[in-house]
Amino acid sequence: MSKKIIVIGGGASGMIAAIAAKRKGALVTILERNPRVGKKILATGNGRCNYTNMDIDIKNYHGENPEFARYILSQFGADKTIDFFEKLGITPTVEEGGKVFPMSLQSSSVLDVLRMELEELKVETICDFYVKSVKKIENGFIVRSEKGTSLRTDKIILATGGKSMPSSGSDGNGYELSRSLGHKITNIFPGLVQLKTEERLLKEADGVKIIGNIKLANHGCILREERGDILFTNYGISGPPVLQISREALELINMGQNPVVIISIINDRTKEELREYLKKRFSYKPKRTMEESLIGLINKRLIGIMLKKTEIDRRKSAGNITKMELEKIVNILMNWEMKIIGSKSFPSCQITAGGVSTDEINSKTLESKIIKGLYFSGELIDIDGDCGGFNLQWAWASGYIAGENAALD
Repeated sequence: MSKKIIVIGGGASGMIAAIAAKRKGALVTILERNPRVGKKILATGNGRCNYTNMDIDIKNYHGENPEFARYILSQFGADKTIDFFEKLGITPTVEEGGKVFPMSLQSSSVLDVLRMELEELKVETICDFYVKSVKKIENGFIVRSEKGTSLRTDKIILATGGKSMPSSGSDGNGYELSRSLGHKITNIFPGLVQLKTEERLLKEADGVKIIGNIKLANHGCILREERGDILFTNYGISGPPVLQISREALELINMGQNPVVIISIINDRTKEELREYLKKRFSYKPKRTMEESLIGLINKRLIGIMLKKTEIDRRKSAGNITKMELEKIVNILMNWEMKIIGSKSFPSCQITAGGVSTDEINSKTLESKIIKGLYFSGELIDIDGDCGGFNLQWAWASGYIAGENAALD
């Protein structure tokens, strides 16, 4: 007799888990709190859906035990993800950094083919069903909605997501359900998120974007370096390189540390080369003020901020700049240091760091070590990845493996 499986959560991981279980002969029902499944997928990759990466590596994953993800990713890697979606109708296209997108460059394409497959497989989908409780009974589970509806099932796959983008339905309910079933939840905090800095002068540069380098440092040690579009905001900094370093930065803050970021606005030359270039530049128009002399080199709205930071009078003529002042300008252009004091909250982040402890989950089947017949997948687990398709790859891989194993007797 076919196993009855309820998948709680109709996001990326939940949908692929349902498909995998149904293909193995299980009777599958998805319970989704939203009016439709897959809402969060539409927002991924700026609406283009970066659904995997050609260079999947365990180093791109984080958590208390990132090694937990190794086996799952080895069983369902980028090649299997691409093949899975190609058979559903998604033609892949690869961009810089190994990022894989649908050739249509529409997130809706990925969601459409998943929905079509669920329909063709006759997976039951019940929307507007907010799960309030899951109770273990003999030979199964009872799932109850907040409206009082009860459903019985043989097995459960928890694929509720984390707390990121709560507007998509991820409100952290999965953590409460997991706790009620005896599972430990590690420290939860925003991942891939904008950072707040102590640099108050940035309010004057709100909206300015540069292409630069950013380093995360702690106690003088460089922990990570990224390059790309960096956006200055009235609260701090944003942009892809900032999101990439945000998890490590917040992890340090949570540990009571005081990490800093070092931004290089000019990084295509050495300090000596920049020093000599500035000397020559200022010699061309020595009567111009320092404020005027930096126009054309850096964004105009950053000039006043940098002169304030270096305590150089903006009206001082370029020809009268001292050796020490020149050095200060070189340093801030190449090593502008800012203390990180926090981040934007869950509505702004792309992923949740932390989750159900991997100590209590079988790393090969994703079944609970505490309750037989209970499985976990996706963001709910204490595994999160870098930007670039790594988080969706974890969603697909963990969902597929959980679905297949849940369908087994």
